[in-house]
Amino acid sequence: MTAAGESGLTVSYLLGTTAGGTGRHVVMLVGGCAARGARVTVYGPAAALGRLSRDRGAASAGHGDAGPGGAPHGVAGRAAGDPPAWVSCPVEIAERPRLASDAAAVRRLRRLLARDMPDVLHAHGMRAGAVAALALAGSPARRTALAVTVHNAPPAGGAAAAVYAGLELIVARRADAVLTVSGDLADRMRRRGARDAGRALVPAPQAVPPSPRDAEAVRRELGSAGRPVVLAVGRLTAQKGFTTLIEAAARWQRRDTGPLSSAPALDSAVPLLVIAGEGPQDALLRGQARAGGVAVEFLGARGDVPTLLGAADVVVVPSTWEGQPLIVQEALRAGRPLVASRVGGIPDLTGEDGAVLVPPGDPALLAAAVAGVLDAPEAREKLAAAALGRAALLPTETAAVDQALSLYRRLAGPARTGLR
Repeated sequence: MTAAGESGLTVSYLLGTTAGGTGRHVVMLVGGCAARGARVTVYGPAAALGRLSRDRGAASAGHGDAGPGGAPHGVAGRAAGDPPAWVSCPVEIAERPRLASDAAAVRRLRRLLARDMPDVLHAHGMRAGAVAALALAGSPARRTALAVTVHNAPPAGGAAAAVYAGLELIVARRADAVLTVSGDLADRMRRRGARDAGRALVPAPQAVPPSPRDAEAVRRELGSAGRPVVLAVGRLTAQKGFTTLIEAAARWQRRDTGPLSSAPALDSAVPLLVIAGEGPQDALLRGQARAGGVAVEFLGARGDVPTLLGAADVVVVPSTWEGQPLIVQEALRAGRPLVASRVGGIPDLTGEDGAVLVPPGDPALLAAAVAGVLDAPEAREKLAAAALGRAALLPTETAAVDQALSLYRRLAGPARTGLR
């Protein structure tokens, strides 16, 4: 059971079908709050809880309490030197709204909250936030405060957009506090009726810079052979804008007959586009590249992104929307020249000098921006220096945990302020 920890504060987290940056953000909060003495429970789909356990490097992770016998919570195992333990319990939230399964998730979460009585329930994502709000509508007498972090922009249109708008109203009007990953989302939630809407800090983890030898080894692995390396990293989904990037890369084919701009070129060879990541658009993007005769290396999921950054001549983030993308922060910290879409929270991270910012969905402008960086040594040096300057302003994991705990104390009330 979830009893009060040494700090006297109990915090529960609720996840949906999280992947990528959202999952890593929750891992950071869970570990940071547990390390400071809060008692932490995590609810969510079994698959998401498994990813959390693996990401935290726990020695073992059980996701009990799933069967009719009501087995005890699974506890992330801990040996000497392991991160502080946290308790997990499955609540199956489907990827898409389904009345029967959503109602079952609300009922299950309501039972768990009645049993665990956390001071604060922090839901991540709009679907999880709506489930949490509905579960708390039937909460027991001892009140649990609700915080919701909105990590993504709404769907562009159709039935999905209408459903999402309904979820927004539930979250905005029932959550005690709403955090968002970009200013445009904060404004949107205020318009929906959120009384307390602020910005979440979503830092990228610090990484050890690669050695020049390691970066050169990656370049050999990629077979760049002196060609400029243009790197993109992210899940292969429509949001990431990789179809636009491949269209832009088709325009780079002209580099074999000369640079795309009048400035001295980095190399007269065709740039090599490298995409690291996996996702549902994998086959689509590979087919697009083949049809266009575009030189692209699809690397799949990689655990050596810092080394890939060290091997890149320019990093491109062509997303249609982003909040505080980890790859932008990682590129800034690595001091790499960056070309990115002017959307969401990206300009807040880069400023006007830390990247070349272009409109999303425009392959011609994207190609020209990348070529301008590749063809101008002065521009590359200026961007690299500005990137390091912007990196010094990025949030840290300590600051993000501090922000979360401050919010939890405020929502829990003045009697619970004993965190170390």
